[in-house]
Amino acid sequence: MKLFQKKYIWVTATIMLAIGYFVSCTKDDQVLDVPVALNGTELFSEKTATAPTLDGNIDAMWANAAKLSVSTVVPDPGNNMFTGYSGTAYPVTLRSMYDDQYIYFLAEVPDAEKNLKGASWYFNPTTKLWAQEPSAKTFDASGVLTRDGFGIDQFAMLWNIDNSTPKFASQSCYASCHIFTPYLDYSVAPPVMKANTSGNHYTNGASEKIDMWWAHPARGLAFGNMDDEYQDWAGGPGVTNLVGGSGNGRHFDDLVVSGASATWPYAPTYTADATQGSANNKQNLKLDGTGATVSVPMWVIPNSAADYLKVADTLAGGAAVKITAVSSLGVLTYATGTIDPNTGTDYQRTGNAATGPTAAKGFPSVILSPVINGRADISMTAVYTGTGWIYEYKRKLKTADVLKQDIDFTSLQDQFFGVAYFNKSNYQHGIKPNLVLKFKK
Repeated sequence: MKLFQKKYIWVTATIMLAIGYFVSCTKDDQVLDVPVALNGTELFSEKTATAPTLDGNIDAMWANAAKLSVSTVVPDPGNNMFTGYSGTAYPVTLRSMYDDQYIYFLAEVPDAEKNLKGASWYFNPTTKLWAQEPSAKTFDASGVLTRDGFGIDQFAMLWNIDNSTPKFASQSCYASCHIFTPYLDYSVAPPVMKANTSGNHYTNGASEKIDMWWAHPARGLAFGNMDDEYQDWAGGPGVTNLVGGSGNGRHFDDLVVSGASATWPYAPTYTADATQGSANNKQNLKLDGTGATVSVPMWVIPNSAADYLKVADTLAGGAAVKITAVSSLGVLTYATGTIDPNTGTDYQRTGNAATGPTAAKGFPSVILSPVINGRADISMTAVYTGTGWIYEYKRKLKTADVLKQDIDFTSLQDQFFGVAYFNKSNYQHGIKPNLVLKFKK
């Protein structure tokens, strides 16, 4: 799991704000300052005596809960991370109910395509090499689209834990820092100042925490959970002594940051870490056993168009087979057979080079394992209907959390939140801040 923490150091799919490169982010200089406007932003949670069934079918009882319809819009953070997406809007409709133990949510998101296989593997018949699709749109030097993005559909909510984060009421998911100032790059000698274009997260003070609920197919969703995470100051400048670089305050629930590594990239270190979530489905092999080293998938299900692999698929008796060799023609070998991507187009891109579909049987880029313990606090069923997504999910009003990583709803007080939607994208996403949950008593 340490591998995946390092991955989060460099990229993140968390909520971002439009500010320029060289604007400092401090506790007293938050990134957005807009007035609170509640009209059309209130989500009313209805008291219920009967719990809805989390099956992706909208029970009749949901008709008793008022709808909140919002438009999430992709911002322009000013660091080119959202190029090709900024200004795009994705509508989301929310409903909520609660009882004495749980709070329930129903989110509906229109979407013309189901996308769960991010950055999948395909075969290039020209180079005779395997490669992965980009997770976001790519452009040439003139700004012309060279390839569509092949990320995943995702939905997220953020909450202000114990009202600890100033201005969350007005900024919601914009209330943590994510556009960094330049940092001193110690990966070269002598160190040099470097502009930072990453979108990593951390809050603006040691006491500030944000609860993040993430419907992510690569972490939790395949096993009936949202991924429960949190954001804090740890991993930011207070730990790494850098304003940029590896600062990242986004962590999985149950993790506690204990410090930072003593060498570049000064990644946060953790007190505990249970293996869970996802692993890259990738390995390096030599062409024909002795030639150039190339990247290929590690595990595959032959002739499958599945959206993802589960770790159970790779265990004894599972459906997946391990790739043990690759030829200079791209033929993959496993224990009992081979896959020749040159016969037909199942493993190749088709249609328009820029916007055409990816390989129909392209292999998934990750291997999934269940989230557990505090990361599994939120039960969810997500169903793609053919025209959009239905997310049904629930969480206890108060979890067993003792680390202040979860929002506590037991007071039934108003809670400010924000939502985000990722459409076929791993990082670029539409945002709607300044929403408030109100309990009908």
